[in-house]
Amino acid sequence: MKRIAAILLAIAMVAGACGDDSDTDAGSGDSGDKPTITFVVNAWTASALNVAVASQLIESELGYPVEVIAIDENEAMFTGLADGTLDAVLEIWPSGITATEQAFFDDGSVVDIGGLGAIGKIGWFVPQYVLDEHPDMATWEGLVSAEAGEYFSTAETGDLGRFLGTDPSYSQYDALLIENLGLPFEVQYSGSEPATVAELEARSAANEPVLMYWWTPTAAVGKFNLVNVALPEFTPECGASGAAADGDVACDYPEDPIFKAVSGELADKAPDVFAFLEAFTITNADQLEMLPSAEIDGEDPADVAAAWIEAHGDTWAAWLP
Repeated sequence: MKRIAAILLAIAMVAGACGDDSDTDAGSGDSGDKPTITFVVNAWTASALNVAVASQLIESELGYPVEVIAIDENEAMFTGLADGTLDAVLEIWPSGITATEQAFFDDGSVVDIGGLGAIGKIGWFVPQYVLDEHPDMATWEGLVSAEAGEYFSTAETGDLGRFLGTDPSYSQYDALLIENLGLPFEVQYSGSEPATVAELEARSAANEPVLMYWWTPTAAVGKFNLVNVALPEFTPECGASGAAADGDVACDYPEDPIFKAVSGELADKAPDVFAFLEAFTITNADQLEMLPSAEIDGEDPADVAAAWIEAHGDTWAAWLP
């Protein structure tokens, strides 16, 4: 998905996600003649962490060799799943599924095996310290007054509050929301995710207010203790208006219950892996626990996943068939 795929994974991160096949004699023992399980890793850090956790456990506990392939093109991903050259992808945002991609699910060549457990959410965010000072700003109604605008204002926006956007090409309708809700704000774009994070870092260090377009789960939400501001409730009709970028949108962004998908051939190829992946669950809290170490501190996702596995044995033991 374009709005969340700007974080490019280094080759070392991709390779490290599945570990060294020579170590698969742990747990259930030598992989023997078991087929290789091939995971898709997408171009954002949460995907690398999901795959690293699943890969390490499939190798150590089920005894399968694992290969991880970086793919950032949905067409190639779904085609590979459909023809069995790829086995699984663990993080699909449903709002990004096109009619062409849905056809793979409809004909059974790609199988939806249930929710990952994490719920993706684009929206408006502020640091917790803003709400500590102004608890009414937890909802959009607290942003209506001229005083609220002045609180978030910058030299560039004058009396209006600054709403910090990210990349202007991302899926967003914040300027229309501001207009339709009658809020004294002006959208200004940072230009990129790294620029937004740098601005957030500086503002947080100085305990200065910032209202911004962002999404969860991400490392920044965990590191900077960001809180999603409540906007008017999303409805499909309002969402269609936002997608069309017309003048009527006046609601929140929708939640995206992230789900997992596998090749239609996996159940026959490796039924125990299929069962494991059906049970595999990574929640927002799990991702937020891991993301700052990998995405901000620069730790190898394989190492971060290994630490999570060590700390959560009771959780992943329930996934084993």
